[in-house]
Parts: sequence; C-alpha cells; structure tokens
Amino acid sequence: MTKNLLYKTSRAYVLFSVLLLVVSAPLFYYSTKKLYIDETDDTLLLHKNEFVKFTLPTLKVSEIAPWNAYNRNSKIQVFKNIKTDTLFYTSYHDVLDNEIEPYRELNATITIEGKPYSYMERISLVETEDLMQNIAILFLSIISLLLLGLFVITKRLSVQLWKPFYKTLAQIEQFEIDKSNLPQFPATTIAEFNRLNASIEKLIVKNTSIYRSQREFIENAAHELQTPLAVFQAKIDSFVQTGSFTEKQYQELSSINETIVRMTRLNKNLLLLSKLENDNYSQKQTINIPEIIQKNIDFFREQAFAKKVTIQLQLTENLLVQSNPVHAEIMISNMFLNAIKHNINEGVIQVKTGHNALIFSNSGQSKALITDKLFNRFSKSNPSDHGNGLGLAIIQKIATVNNWTVSYTFKEQLHSFKVQF
Repeated sequence: MTKNLLYKTSRAYVLFSVLLLVVSAPLFYYSTKKLYIDETDDTLLLHKNEFVKFTLPTLKVSEIAPWNAYNRNSKIQVFKNIKTDTLFYTSYHDVLDNEIEPYRELNATITIEGKPYSYMERISLVETEDLMQNIAILFLSIISLLLLGLFVITKRLSVQLWKPFYKTLAQIEQFEIDKSNLPQFPATTIAEFNRLNASIEKLIVKNTSIYRSQREFIENAAHELQTPLAVFQAKIDSFVQTGSFTEKQYQELSSINETIVRMTRLNKNLLLLSKLENDNYSQKQTINIPEIIQKNIDFFREQAFAKKVTIQLQLTENLLVQSNPVHAEIMISNMFLNAIKHNINEGVIQVKTGHNALIFSNSGQSKALITDKLFNRFSKSNPSDHGNGLGLAIIQKIATVNNWTVSYTFKEQLHSFKVQF
C-alpha cells in the first residue's frame, strides 16, 4: 500500500518521539533517583562526621539511653562488628502512618569510653518517592507536550513546504501533450522546487515540440500520399480493364491492386487519427445514436451479406450524447466494420443501447481476445489478418476525446465492445 510523503515523514517523527519517550523516561527517573540517593548518602556521612567530631568526644556510656530517646533517626546500638561505614536500604514500621516505609541507613563503628558501639543513622525515603513521582509526572508532561508540539508544528510546516510540489503535481496530472494547455509553474521560495519546475517545464516544451513535429509529419505524409496512391490505383484499374495479359499476370495485378487498397485505407486512417489528435472536430452537438445507426444500417447489412452475417438491433428510442457528428459516425462505422470483419460465416451481430451505453456483440473466434494491446495502434488479434490494426485505436481515440470509456468482454461465445457515454 502506497502512502504519501507527508504520512511517512509524520510517522517517522511519531515513532522517534515514542521511542525517545520510552527510553528517556526510565533513564531520567533512575538517574534522578541515583542523584538523590547519592545526596542522601552524603547527608548521612556528614551527620555522622559531625557526631564523631562534636558529640562523641564528650559522650558517656550512661548518656547513651537519653541520647537515643532524644534522637528519633539516630541511635547508638550494640556493636555489630562492622569495620567500615556501611550504607544500605532498609524498612521500618512507621507508628504514625501505621505502615512500612523505606529508609536509607548508615552504620558505623564508634568507641565510647573505650568500648565499641555501632552508630546508626537513617533518613526516610518516603518523601523521596513522592518527589520522584512528581518529577517523573512533570517530566513526562513536559516531554509529551514538547513532542506533541513538535509533531503538530512539523506537520503544518511540511504541508506548507510541500504545497508547491503538490501544485506542480496537479498541473502535470492535468497536462495532455496533444493539447495546447502548457502548465504554468509558479515561482516558489524553495530552490529545489524551482529547479524541479524548471526541469519539468523544459522537458514538456521539448517533448511537445517533438510530438507536434511527428504529428505534422504524419499528417503531411498522409496528405502527400493520397494523390500518388489514387493515381496508381486508377492506372491499375484502367490497365486491368483494357490490357491483355495471362491469368498469372491478372492474379499479380489483383494482388498489387489489393495492396494499394490497403495502403489507401491505412493512409486514410492515419490521416483521420491525426485530425482527431489535432481536435479538428471540436464542435459538439446533441447526437441521437440510434438515429445514426438506423440511417446507415442498410449499408452495413450489405457489407455483412458476403459472410451471411445477421445484424440484430435492440435500440432504445433515444440515446442522446454530446459529440461531434463526425466522431459518432466514424465510431459506429468502425464498430460495425470490426464486428463484420472478425465474424464467421452465418454469424451474428447484436447492437444494443441502454443505460447510457452502446454495445456491439459479434460471433467470432471461440476464445477471448488478448486485451493487453487490444486498443493499441497496429495491434492485431490475428497476425494473418489483412487489416491495418487501426480500427479499435480510432474508436478508443474518439472515446478519449469525448471522455467516454471503451471496454471489451467475452461471454457466451460473443465478443462484446461497450462504449459507456
């Protein structure tokens, strides 16, 4: 599934933000907690050093009990045989809150009147836990707001920055090389987009020029070929009618004449395609499709008579479309000729209208046609076919010019071409 560029960049920002939050939150929590515990340990050691320096030298054994009673978090206890100052976590029952609370405790060895004792001092960590929770909540709130603000600002900024790109993309999508509407790219404040627009404009101008040159060449060549082909065919016809030659020579002349007819038909189709691309039939009016079919049906029945093909009409009273009359007549003619040409002896052609569509169905080969290149120029479903492969291409071109759609289906041994108006 494809996603637009803004979605992908926004997703990258969101993933990075979430990852940063997940990693930094516990890291910040434990770092702050360690700093606080280090500060607590320094405080305990400071209190112990103050005790050793100012209180211990004058303290008597008989004063231990009163001293312990006076100091809630400092006690002189029975010697615990510890050699160095020891700091550790412990828990005590708090009578006031009636619950077990965490403490940080220091144990050290002291001497009073020549006897060893253990000095104990503790600091409650309850306030530390509350402080850490408040700091963590504050940190998460600030980081979340920061990341949310960064995301919103980045998204809005990206939309604004990429707006010229989407304008360029919209103009390219609307551009048609066979039309005269060259895209106009507005100048932007972003150097890369200006460079992109200049490159695209240069490319369009160059390719449009090449396309027009090729189109003019085809049209001019088709015009120039009309006269010599007509003269050549007239002379062949005259020679066939007046000349005296053998049966073999007659067959050769017939083959030449057939080739000239095919070249003439190809030339006319190429000229027609050129005119369609040049939009020479741009004037549109309301066309009644069944009326055009009924007007020309006798001609097409004569064309189908050679193969004994039956033409069946199922026409609604009115199928009105907006088009140039030449477009409509050429399209219907090509669809009839295509259905007759690719039919079988004693076959059938069904012409239906309805649901704003025209459908030609004909019998023919017993399998579906390959649709990949069906409407391409010079494409043939049967390589041995004597046609020029432009009939369906002309139908497709007329449909494109008029914003119609052409589709092909194969069902119940009938090949169907549908024009949706």
